Amino acid sequence: MQINHRQSAIGNALVECVPNFSEGRNGNTVAALSRAIETVETACVLDRHIDADHNRSVITFVAAAEKIVDAAVAVVARAAELIDMRAHKGEHPRLGATDVLPFIPISGVTMEDCVCLAHQAGERIANELSIPVFFYEQAALRPDRVNLEDVRRGALELLREQIAVEPARAPDVGPLVVHETAGAIAIGARPFLIAFNVNLRTRDVAVARLIARTIRARHGGLPFVKALGFTLSTRGLVQVSMNLVNYETTGMTAAFNAVRDEAVRLGVEIDSTEIVGLVPEKALDRSAEYFQKLENFSENKILEHRLLTCKSGGMPTFPTSS
Repeated sequence: MQINHRQSAIGNALVECVPNFSEGRNGNTVAALSRAIETVETACVLDRHIDADHNRSVITFVAAAEKIVDAAVAVVARAAELIDMRAHKGEHPRLGATDVLPFIPISGVTMEDCVCLAHQAGERIANELSIPVFFYEQAALRPDRVNLEDVRRGALELLREQIAVEPARAPDVGPLVVHETAGAIAIGARPFLIAFNVNLRTRDVAVARLIARTIRARHGGLPFVKALGFTLSTRGLVQVSMNLVNYETTGMTAAFNAVRDEAVRLGVEIDSTEIVGLVPEKALDRSAEYFQKLENFSENKILEHRLLTCKSGGMPTFPTSS
């Protein structure tokens, strides 16, 4: 496949990147990943979310468009050094040490620009780090790789078996073998999405999976909603984990209400809700039921607030261990 190397005059454009890492139990490792990002000029970490049950962390950062690829490659390289996928266990499906690396336009940049940035990052990661790369969402080079769940089907374990022998599982760029410790990576370009979770007071993960299947768009549920069900073993709960990929069409209120209604039907109570990463101010409904159940919410979860903090030179305080 031919990658588009169009260079756009995006000037002082600002791009967001939200890498997901296969490490949620060692806060020192996640802190080291943040530091790797911020070694690059203009890069600023906005948020860091660590989940021990998923054994996964999400770092949200921004940088000038001309520096965002440098920061992304730097943190993927650091993750490859610090995270060994041969020993990784967790609830969430994943392909590698850095599982996904999406680029999102914030200001002064188009989606087409972000597609170009994703492709540039992918070529560098493949060539410099020998990690196989799969492009997804709007950066996809093949129609069967637009949906991340299709790229990640079977997770790293199945990919190890198939990457060299199944043409449909060959990477878009990079070697026909997964990196021994870092695995593989999915790199994309997409609009801003909201990662929103609802935790249920039951240990029966089948309940969460049934609700997730009922509400997800793929099975005729809410439009623009992706959902999975997980066990939160450290808390004795289960979780309906959602990505709201067009929050202006289906926002947190509608998603929560759908989960709540299914939970009531199944005789299960809602324990709490959670936002992973950041959320635009306009997406919040502070009078909604979901908002009253939000865990660990602060004004620093609002995208606009964090951008202002970065511009003023202020930095968030994160824990160093978990």
